[in-house]
Amino acid sequence: MVIAHLPGAELIERGIADLAASSMTIESLLVSIAAPALRDVGLMVGRAIPDAELQLYALLSARDGAAAHSQYNALLRRVASFRHAAQCAR
Repeated sequence: MVIAHLPGAELIERGIADLAASSMTIESLLVSIAAPALRDVGLMVGRAIPDAELQLYALLSARDGAAAHSQYNALLRRVASFRHAAQCAR
């Protein structure tokens, strides 16, 4: 599946690559959270990082302080948008 044109594809592509490299990044944590849904739309996703939700929030808190909650929600909405677009593109 070609995903480059889908909304949020840059997060998903980087997250899949980071996950394959065993790198804990915001993107790899997002892909870990969404791994079952991403697999359902045909993407090859490596082994998910345990407790990805908590780890993502901790990374965002360290980076963004009080804005972590809104950043967390915005990132999850982008992943949901990607997932929805990928389902429609199938």
